[in-house]
Amino acid sequence: MALQSGSRPIFIVRYLARLLLRLGGWEVVGEIPSSGRYVLIAAPHTSNWDFVWTMATAIVLRVELNWFAKHSLFKPGIGALFRRWGGIPIERQEVADRVSFMAGQLREAQSMVVLVAAEGTRSLAPYWKSGFYHIARQANVPIVLGFLDYGKRRVGFGPAVATSEDVVADMDQIRAFYSGIVGKYPALAGPIRLRDESASGD
Repeated sequence: MALQSGSRPIFIVRYLARLLLRLGGWEVVGEIPSSGRYVLIAAPHTSNWDFVWTMATAIVLRVELNWFAKHSLFKPGIGALFRRWGGIPIERQEVADRVSFMAGQLREAQSMVVLVAAEGTRSLAPYWKSGFYHIARQANVPIVLGFLDYGKRRVGFGPAVATSEDVVADMDQIRAFYSGIVGKYPALAGPIRLRDESASGD
């Protein structure tokens, strides 16, 4: 999603994104983080539509998102579209340690926003995937709480959370923010909890 400002095609794309959000009944709220490097999570994630609304919001707010996927998904044709939308292919040997690879890319970049689906699935799961947390911690960048509240039809950016030595305390901040935020299919939204928290003795 590398957009160049000032060009007529990009103006049209932003207009269409804004129109799509308006037709969907969405209100874009929150402020764009001042930090140029951070991990962005968008929750709850219970529908394929979540990606559509997230990308439309990013286009309207002029935020370039980057997301990582196996290189095999970047096939001729669709691969070019994925790259334009911020997709970054990961080779097979890099997938084995995806967190370290993503953290390294983020750490070395002057400006980069990494979008991670914290829940890791649209289905009901007992834990959130901890990748987003460890990427932010290894790269020494904040976690920005993106959200899609289907109850109030609001989408946007929440606060930034800095990781610490206390994963439970960090997750308590995240839980407090997402309390009351409703996904498209509420029954598919699992508890906001990392498996790491159980390991920490909580």
